Amino acid sequence: MREKDYEQLLNISTTGFQYGVPKLIHYHSYEPTPYEALEQLFAAYELPSNAHVVDFGSGKGRVPIFLHHKLRIPTVGVEMDGIFFKEAQQNKNRYLQKAGKKLVPITFLNMLAEQYDIQRQDNVFFFFNPFSVQIFRKVVMNIYRSVEQYPREIHILLYYPSPEYLYYLQFETNLDLLKEVKLQGFKNPNERICVFTFNV
Repeated sequence: MREKDYEQLLNISTTGFQYGVPKLIHYHSYEPTPYEALEQLFAAYELPSNAHVVDFGSGKGRVPIFLHHKLRIPTVGVEMDGIFFKEAQQNKNRYLQKAGKKLVPITFLNMLAEQYDIQRQDNVFFFFNPFSVQIFRKVVMNIYRSVEQYPREIHILLYYPSPEYLYYLQFETNLDLLKEVKLQGFKNPNERICVFTFNV
């Protein structure tokens, strides 16, 4: 299904790139995850039980809304940019107007990723290179602290993973690479999604 067909199906508008330049050096420009990449990911990978997904750098809300629609699971989007946060809220409202009442929540928060308080039910974390590895480290440490307090299996999903993210997870943490989904139909060989996990 083409991008515009998905947008019409979900009754949302999430295309486009960051306006101007990033406001902060550690936060990267907005670019939505392709719907086709998400389709291939969830055709090849199974979420953990009782999945509750947090998308860091959620932009206009594409990933949380797609997962909410596709898998009927609770989703949270964390976005620092106030303009994108407002657009995500508008997209959520339009999506729910068309989709009807859902039994699971979809939530957007306007805040820095490292300030998000990891909830005990959060167990899947999605990243499309939204910020520098320095911020990524802080977020992963927040996840670690949450798991120490509330032991559970967690998955970290990296779309188009940066070398810095991969190096950190593979050599500076005890996370294991659970699955690598190489995406078909994309020209760039880095079009893949790596799933890391640990279970305490």
